[in-house]
Amino acid sequence: MTMASADELTFHEFEEATNLLAETPDAATTSRSDQLTPQGHVAVAVGSGGSYGAEDEVEEESDKAAVLDRIKGSLLPRPGHNFVRHHLRNRPDLYGPFWICATLAFVLAVTGNLTLVLAQRRDPSIHYSPQFHKVTVAGISIYCYAWLVPLALWGFLRWRKGVQERMGPYTFLETVCIYGYSLFVFIPMVVLWLIPVPWLQWLFGALALGLSAAGLVFTLWPVVREDTRLVATALLSVVVLLHALLAMGCKLYFFQSLSLENMAPPPQITSLPSNIALSPTLPQSMAPS
Repeated sequence: MTMASADELTFHEFEEATNLLAETPDAATTSRSDQLTPQGHVAVAVGSGGSYGAEDEVEEESDKAAVLDRIKGSLLPRPGHNFVRHHLRNRPDLYGPFWICATLAFVLAVTGNLTLVLAQRRDPSIHYSPQFHKVTVAGISIYCYAWLVPLALWGFLRWRKGVQERMGPYTFLETVCIYGYSLFVFIPMVVLWLIPVPWLQWLFGALALGLSAAGLVFTLWPVVREDTRLVATALLSVVVLLHALLAMGCKLYFFQSLSLENMAPPPQITSLPSNIALSPTLPQSMAPS
């Protein structure tokens, strides 16, 4: 009797488990997996579908942080702090240089037009008309400078590498990054040029030029110092001169001083009554004695 009752009890338990599994097939599977699989593993398996999005967000945040770090490095150059080694770290990008050049060209064109608008408000005799062509001029000038000058510099350094075997130049993308990020300091400078004080405008321009040119010299010096003193001095002088010409060209073209005939009010001609006859005046030598 005891053995029969035990078999019947086991049979009833098996039947109840079968019915429960038929009604809720996920119940037994879920409970079994909870017993065998640690909670941490289950969480990883469930969230594995969204891990790719999280990795993309982390990578995007890392890229933004790298761009901001490179901008700060271009604004605060100091001797012995190589921009390529400390900020690029063999990972040059075109995102920063492209948008820096685009922003600089747009700000140049807008502030150049805004300067004339402010001058017209101070003096109504000044006639202002929108100069949309400045956007094209600014874009072509900035992008040509940011690409052609690094290309020429990179080609010259590659040629000098054959002359001086110890000298290793930067890659072309690294050279483009050096020039692209060095132009960022000109963006706040252009905005400050809206202040209608000529000597203050030149002061801001000299300060921005000094910071930008210093960053170029400190970055290029480890590459050119192995060359002869004459070549290194001449190359760095040309780099600084071209940078100065860019800044002066932007100042003189987009923020040129208004001509005197635009500044002076037009002469006012008063008409005399028609019944007043003008007596002719004779030269003193021909006047009757």
